[in-house]
Amino acid sequence: MLERPDETKRRKAEHIDIVLKRDVTGKTITTGFEQYRFRHQALPELDFDAVSLATSFLGKQVKAPLLISSMTGGTKETGEINRRLAQAAQARGWVLGLGSMRVALECAEALETFQVRKFAPDIPILANIGAVQLNKGLQVDDCRRLVDLIGADGLVLHLNPLQEVFQPEGDTQFSGLLQKIEHLCRALEFPVGVKEVGWGIHGPLAKALVERGIAFIDVAGAGGTSWSQVEKYRSHNPVRFAAADAFREWGIPTAQCVIDVRRHVPDVPVIASGGLHHGVDAAKAIALGADLAGFGRTLLKSAADMDLDALMQRLEQIELEMRICMFASGIRAVTELKHTEKLGKAYG
Repeated sequence: MLERPDETKRRKAEHIDIVLKRDVTGKTITTGFEQYRFRHQALPELDFDAVSLATSFLGKQVKAPLLISSMTGGTKETGEINRRLAQAAQARGWVLGLGSMRVALECAEALETFQVRKFAPDIPILANIGAVQLNKGLQVDDCRRLVDLIGADGLVLHLNPLQEVFQPEGDTQFSGLLQKIEHLCRALEFPVGVKEVGWGIHGPLAKALVERGIAFIDVAGAGGTSWSQVEKYRSHNPVRFAAADAFREWGIPTAQCVIDVRRHVPDVPVIASGGLHHGVDAAKAIALGADLAGFGRTLLKSAADMDLDALMQRLEQIELEMRICMFASGIRAVTELKHTEKLGKAYG
């Protein structure tokens, strides 16, 4: 089922380096959030200090409807990144997603890089592994052990067929996974969710997954990092290197994903990630139907630079932007934001 731990560690290190140093975003595709505007309220009839971001996720109260998206883990350096992300998430009251834990199944040293519960005792933490591994020998007990060993509140199965095609060591056996996902969901005692990695999930697929037991959906739409571009820079195959550019603009914009998924699964928690840059994006995502808004690459540099203060300030800035957006729209709480009619198409 697993590649050698040293190969996985090298791949994770290369991913971080490429994401931070290379141009790996689409040129024309966007998240779609720029198509929407809040209606400014010149007289909001509330005090700024009364605006609250508090909400809950997986039965836990959080200070903000915000998520640090799954990014990394498995090496000493990425373990340090996870530690800082956990500290920041705990301090600001965000949900924390961890990177793919495939390597942790056979390497105790790698497992330690995901064990951040001691730094974040109160917030929801999500374990993460590729859904395709269910076709490579991953068992229910493996998933149970991962969640137990890191004290997570749930498990995310990431869906990344396009990335796996371009990844030099990728696994592309995606047939029959719906049935195996259903078996996993029915067998486990904790919530199992799914996420894409940057190309989006549409409504009909979300409905099919929820019918099989999936408890939450992270749409992880297009408009941010393109993992076909990331894997392009790891490729030694000239044909695949060139082919990756045909998929630079591939995917479903994040805003479109949120609307479509919410329409098909009205009662399941939805996370909007993929190309979000600031708190106004987050507010738009929730107004369109999400329960949480996720941020990844925009937080990575501060975490990778070992600058906890800068990372904390970035989280605080996103919260402030979101609260100002709500205040200037006359919206007091997240529950009001979820049902607002104050977001509409941008003026022509």
